[in-house]
Amino acid sequence: MTPFLAELMGTAIVIIIGNGVVANVVLPKTKGNNGGLTAIILGWAFAVFFGVYVTSGISGGHLNPAVTIALATVGKFNWALVPGYLLAQLLGAMLGQFIVWMVYKDHFNESEDAEAQLACFSTCPSIPNLTQNFIVETMATFVFMLGVLFLKPASTELGSLSALPVALLVAAIGFGLGGPTGFAINPARDLGPRIMHFVLPIQGKGPSNWGYSIVPIAGPIIGGILAAIIYLQFLQ
Repeated sequence: MTPFLAELMGTAIVIIIGNGVVANVVLPKTKGNNGGLTAIILGWAFAVFFGVYVTSGISGGHLNPAVTIALATVGKFNWALVPGYLLAQLLGAMLGQFIVWMVYKDHFNESEDAEAQLACFSTCPSIPNLTQNFIVETMATFVFMLGVLFLKPASTELGSLSALPVALLVAAIGFGLGGPTGFAINPARDLGPRIMHFVLPIQGKGPSNWGYSIVPIAGPIIGGILAAIIYLQFLQ
């Protein structure tokens, strides 16, 4: 498997599990309806765990444009490979969301809440305020990326447990900083599914909220770059 296919497949896995949990919690007539925030955060942590575990030995398990760009900024990844990784991550997110839609298609059509439908695709803020929302996404990704940069390879081979630290970090960010915006911390995770929300036929579908989309795209990228700069200047 090539790194491109690994990033595509890994990102698809993240979205299938992550947004699949969201759909199971918020859509009507599902077995997990009203499961709550804890279920969603743990679902995303498990999603990242499996995505990173499957792909880390092939592509490094980035699965996130903010991670790819930050690693290139600190010199741990070749800039020439960045465009291919970003494309793979976006396509993977779109593919993963298409599968989520196929699985929950009847439940999407049963829902009369357009905002809940969109929440199964992309993030939205608890209190809409683009400036504050941007700050939240930037800082959440800053903390996340600093953690990623300081993760050290295990001194012994731990098998699947080698992917556990990143998953725990995602859960920690979700519990600590996820309340205001839903903690995208990943531009592909938000943009790919938002595109699919725009194009897929969903009964009662509302707007895709493109006016907010700049926040979960630009905020994580800038947060990742800031973490890389701080790491290079003061912490490495």
